[in-house]
Amino acid sequence: MSASELAEMLSNPALREDVQLLDVREEWEWQTARIPGFTLLPLSTFSAWAGDITSRLNTERETVVLCHHGVRSMQMAQFLVGNGFTNVKNVTGGIDAYSRVDPSVPFY
Repeated sequence: MSASELAEMLSNPALREDVQLLDVREEWEWQTARIPGFTLLPLSTFSAWAGDITSRLNTERETVVLCHHGVRSMQMAQFLVGNGFTNVKNVTGGIDAYSRVDPSVPFY
């Protein structure tokens, strides 16, 4: 999913209705720049939450994953698909790319 596609989805309640939004950056990154509605699950704490991911998130709902540039979120997307998630999207370019579409989100 591109940053502009994410912006369109976030601005349209009908498109966003059943979507799970997941941010896998670190807490300090999330404090620096964040998009409202995303749940923070830092990839660095993977071992703490990976075992119960299917109780935290619905495997059948669309899941959008975000990080800084798109690398960590791609890893998470692959993990989710490998654990039965059926509709996973990675934000290409991450929050860095999104910041260029939505100037209210700071660059870092």
